[in-house]
Amino acid sequence: MPHHTPLIATIVAGLVAAFILGALAQRLRLSPLVGYLLAGVIVGPFTPGYVADQKIANELAEIGVILLMFGVGLHFSLKDLLAVRKIAVPGALAQMAVATILGIGLSAMLDWPLISGLVFGLALSVASTVVLLRALQERRLVQTERGKIAVGWLIVEDLAMVLALVMLPALAGAMKAGQGASDPLTAWGVPLGLTLLKVSGFVAFMLIVARRAVPWLLHYVAHTGSRELFRLAVFAIALGVAFGAAMLFGVSFALGAFFAGMILAESELSHRAAEETLPLRDAFAVLFFVSVGMLFNPFVVLANPLTVLAVLAIVIVGKSLAAYAILKLFKRSDTTAITVAASLAQIGEFSFILAGLGVDLDILPREGRDLILAGAIISIMLNPLIFAFATRAPKAVPEPAAPVPVIPEPEPANDLLPTSLSGHSVVVGYGRVGQALAAGLKAQGTPFVLVEAEPEFAAKAGEQGYEVIIGSAVETRVLEAAGVLRAARMYVAVADGFECGGVVDHARKANAGLEIIARAHSDAEAAHLIAHGADRVVMGEAEIARGMLEGEPGFEGAAPPAAPSAAEVVEFVPGAPRMLILDDAERAVLAAVRSFDIWPGEAISWAAVHEAAVLGGFDGERLNHASETLRRKDCLRDLDQDRITLTKQGFLAALQPAAA
Repeated sequence: MPHHTPLIATIVAGLVAAFILGALAQRLRLSPLVGYLLAGVIVGPFTPGYVADQKIANELAEIGVILLMFGVGLHFSLKDLLAVRKIAVPGALAQMAVATILGIGLSAMLDWPLISGLVFGLALSVASTVVLLRALQERRLVQTERGKIAVGWLIVEDLAMVLALVMLPALAGAMKAGQGASDPLTAWGVPLGLTLLKVSGFVAFMLIVARRAVPWLLHYVAHTGSRELFRLAVFAIALGVAFGAAMLFGVSFALGAFFAGMILAESELSHRAAEETLPLRDAFAVLFFVSVGMLFNPFVVLANPLTVLAVLAIVIVGKSLAAYAILKLFKRSDTTAITVAASLAQIGEFSFILAGLGVDLDILPREGRDLILAGAIISIMLNPLIFAFATRAPKAVPEPAAPVPVIPEPEPANDLLPTSLSGHSVVVGYGRVGQALAAGLKAQGTPFVLVEAEPEFAAKAGEQGYEVIIGSAVETRVLEAAGVLRAARMYVAVADGFECGGVVDHARKANAGLEIIARAHSDAEAAHLIAHGADRVVMGEAEIARGMLEGEPGFEGAAPPAAPSAAEVVEFVPGAPRMLILDDAERAVLAAVRSFDIWPGEAISWAAVHEAAVLGGFDGERLNHASETLRRKDCLRDLDQDRITLTKQGFLAALQPAAA
């Protein structure tokens, strides 16, 4: 069997180039999409060096489109849309109309036919879901009013583009049939009517049959207990519905995948389905963006600089001004209007899909696709700068007070509303353990605040009336919002013990007196948590065994061996006194380590520690000997040839007062 095939080479080259350039884009604080698109340019036919197989890349991109649209359907939220429907629906449609008209005007200047201008304008009218959500999430704006309007606006745009993808093939067919036909009405009406009939049949089938069959199938597979079979079932549903929609009803893969996601979203297992399929969806999405980049001729920017600038003007200026004016007509504040307008000043994945379909149907010239791709790459690169400037602008020019008797409170800068509690408990994670903890604390009347990173779980906690901080507990601003500096206790209920370690570490650094209780699944996880500052670790297996033994004759509260507590870790020899006996050199080494603000588990160069202790007046050889004895006492540990770390025992020993 040959080790080099076009399929393997295309996948490897695409993913490796995408990883390198995506990481570089992330480093430069740009969207990774820019890196993925440029990776496609590098392995494409318009640049020197290796050229990937375009046909294979396009087929992989089709799978990417299916999984992208499946993800859009899976996360489609009718509730979010209805919450802002009075603004988002008319606003998004009006903004898309303005951008489409501007695109048609530019295409007329380029002597393109009207149908080409329509496709071109539509492609410039819709923003990238990935870029918009990332911009809002980085600034904690998703749960604010302006964030909800922007998300609702995006949902309307996505639905409009799904409809455009359905109607475009029929429109292209009708246009070709109508050229020179004796009865243009029949020539246009029959193809469009058949398309609407097929789409209606597909929608009816999905709502009547699939809406019952798909959740039942997913629940059946989930009850088998096989994780891989569940994952396979989700992919089979996504790909099977998309392919069946194209073969049986003649509609696009995109529409079939979108409806498959929408139907699956109604199941209670939708969150698990999204989580299980995310890695493969991301991989094929990356290949989709790489394949799009392969189609881009970068020399179009040099050949048509004024046209590219005109495209950017439509995307960045035209769309933004339209959105701003529409929101002001709805009497929204400058802050809201500017934020939404800035978030829409880019184009992305739907534009690529529409442009590719237009070229395949011979209704959009290849030059149009190149201009769309150039506009997308440049607008995505500029969007972080535009968004940062726009979200700061209202602070420099405050809005005049409205002439009304009651002035509403200003909208918060982000969705991290700090708690007013003090001496309270902080619960991190609202999974099964977190839910039980919250219910128990509520029953006891203990004040607490929840920290949850997943919006779905945060919404569930909010429905119970709990105070919730949405975000990751390893972020300093999230911990500050949860009042960790004033808190008395923290319960870390995250399932992954090693992930808990980062939460414990940041919380301990923020509040040295905070009592931290964490959960673990193994001795290694328990030791990791203790080393990072947990006061007590509870192992689920040990607690289950305790409960099972309670009815056993002769069992009087004795428990199976549990995870070690902080006090037990300090005692490095069973039965030995807890206070370690340290000489001056050993204390000097520990003091030198702590002078770098090193906590248990963090790395430090031994050369740096040695130099700091020598400057304190100690002999180098004696310090080397002291470091060896500290290793034997389990106060220091080697990480590699040059780096060491401080154990929890060493940290506590460094705090001991010197012997009199």
